[in-house]
Amino acid sequence: MTTPPVPEIPPRFTDPRPVLAVGTVGFLIATIAVWADDAWATARPVCLMGLAVGMLGYTIFTIQRRAARRGDKGAQLGLE
Repeated sequence: MTTPPVPEIPPRFTDPRPVLAVGTVGFLIATIAVWADDAWATARPVCLMGLAVGMLGYTIFTIQRRAARRGDKGAQLGLE
């Protein structure tokens, strides 16, 4: 008995760019909103960390994609 082949996940479901962009923009909007109202001052660090994590994630993705395009041995696959 053979196992049927597992279909590949479509690229639109594996591309992290839309998720990173939406999350970062969301935190940018939240940061602007909490800076406009002093009542939300305690939420400012959370918003800033959200922005930082979003930018860090996109930076890591960009570095990995560049490495994959160069053909580096340790790069992730499928990031073209």
